[in-house]
Amino acid sequence: MTIEKADISKFRKIPSLWERIKLRLFFFGIMLAEVALFCFWLFVTVPWLKNRPALISVRQEAVQASAGHKSTEKELRADIVRLQKKLDRLTPGGAYIIVNTSHNSFKLYKNGKMIRSGLCSTGSYVKLEVSDSKHFVFETPKGVLTVHGKITDPVWHKPDWAFLEEGLPVPPANDPSRYEYGVLGDYALSLGKGYLIHGTLYKRFLGMPVTHGCIRMNDEDLEAVYNTLPIGAKVFIY
Repeated sequence: MTIEKADISKFRKIPSLWERIKLRLFFFGIMLAEVALFCFWLFVTVPWLKNRPALISVRQEAVQASAGHKSTEKELRADIVRLQKKLDRLTPGGAYIIVNTSHNSFKLYKNGKMIRSGLCSTGSYVKLEVSDSKHFVFETPKGVLTVHGKITDPVWHKPDWAFLEEGLPVPPANDPSRYEYGVLGDYALSLGKGYLIHGTLYKRFLGMPVTHGCIRMNDEDLEAVYNTLPIGAKVFIY
């Protein structure tokens, strides 16, 4: 028995509209599942994806820090400008000298420029006990001092401690034994209260704290300081 084409079509089941929709939704769900599995695989296997939230957070912090840094830098620059103006106001316009008692060094300035620097000697901080109620401490005074006078070929008028230090009796105020020549160099600058900037016979000790409070220099440096600093010039000692 032969079945014709027209008869075969009678046995085919034509899917309804709803069945076609369900079929398409089924395949679409399979595709979504595959995409989800692929994304999960990427997240697990690729480190930068797994750490992306942390990277974003770090980047945000870096941006904020950069903004804060720029603000801080601007403030610091403003502070530097302000402090420089204040320093300019406090800096003498003429000649002055700065003495560092920790390093036993000096810097000589004129018209805002350093014109000379070198070693010097300052107070030893040795304490000389005279009695239970009297003693001397050999230190260089700190602060802003002034050149009170300038002397050529200075003569040392030995104070009482110079005799007490040697175990000698203290002579009268104008006794000839108080005057000693040729030990202070060719020049001296008086800073008041008996303190001087002067020369020395013991140049090998320059750079060390060995004086009784005065500031010692070598001959060349002393001459430059003497010729540069006028009476009234500031002497900054720290």
